[in-house]
Amino acid sequence: MIMDVMKLRNLKVRDFFRPLSRLEILVGLYIFCLFASEVMGFKLIPLFDLGQMSLSVSVSIFVLPFIFSINDMIIETYGLKKALAVSRLGWFVVAMIACLSLFFTVLPPAERFMSSNDAYNMVFGFSFRVAIASLVAFGVAQLTDILVFQKIRKRLGKKSLWLRTNVSNIVGLLIDTTIFMTLARYDFGTDFVSNVGYLAGLILPYWIFKCLMSVIITPITYVGVKWLKKDRLEARAKVVEAKSGSPKK
Repeated sequence: MIMDVMKLRNLKVRDFFRPLSRLEILVGLYIFCLFASEVMGFKLIPLFDLGQMSLSVSVSIFVLPFIFSINDMIIETYGLKKALAVSRLGWFVVAMIACLSLFFTVLPPAERFMSSNDAYNMVFGFSFRVAIASLVAFGVAQLTDILVFQKIRKRLGKKSLWLRTNVSNIVGLLIDTTIFMTLARYDFGTDFVSNVGYLAGLILPYWIFKCLMSVIITPITYVGVKWLKKDRLEARAKVVEAKSGSPKK
C-alpha cells in the first residue's frame, strides 16, 4: 500500500501525456471502428439497381474491413496470443455496447426528454435478437480470421502478406455477414427455401462489398505492419539497453 502511494506521488503530469505506442494507437483505432460499426452502422446507403432489385448496404462496410485488417497487422507483428487478446477485448466492447443499449433504452425518460425519447430509442435500441446476432457473428468471425491468417502464415512463411490478409478477411467477413444476417433476419414463420433466397439477397451484396473494401485497403495493411514492426524493434532496443546498463548515445 505504501509503495503504491509512493508510485502515485512520483507520477508527473507529463506521464499522462507521454506518446502512445504504435500498438496502443492501433488498438484505439480498432475499438473506434467497432464502436462506429455497432452504433452507426444501421444506416443504409443505395448502391445501384439490378433489374427490379435495388441494392443497398450498411455504412459499416467502410469500417468493418479495417477491424479485420488491424487483426492481421497485430498477428503478423506480435503473434497469435496478442491478436486473440485484442479480439477478446473487442468482443467485450461489443457486449457492453449491446447490454448498455438494451438497458438505457428501457429506462423511463425524464419529462423534459420525452420529446426526444423515441428518436433516442430508434438510434440506440438494440433488440435482444440483434444484440445476440452481433455478438455471435463478431466472436466467430474474428476467431476464424485470426486462425486462417495464422494457418496460411505457417504454410507460406512470411511471404505473400497480401494473400494471407485477403483470404482470412474474405473468409471472416463471409462468416460475420452470414451468421449475423441469419440470426437477426431469419423468419421462423416462413419456409426454409424462402428464407434461403431472402437471406442470400441480403448476405451476398454485403459480403461482396466488404471484400472489395478489404482488397482496396490491402496497401494500408502493409504500411501498418511496417509501422508496427518499427515500434517493436525500438522497444526491444530499449530493453537490451536497460539490461546492459549502457545508455544509447
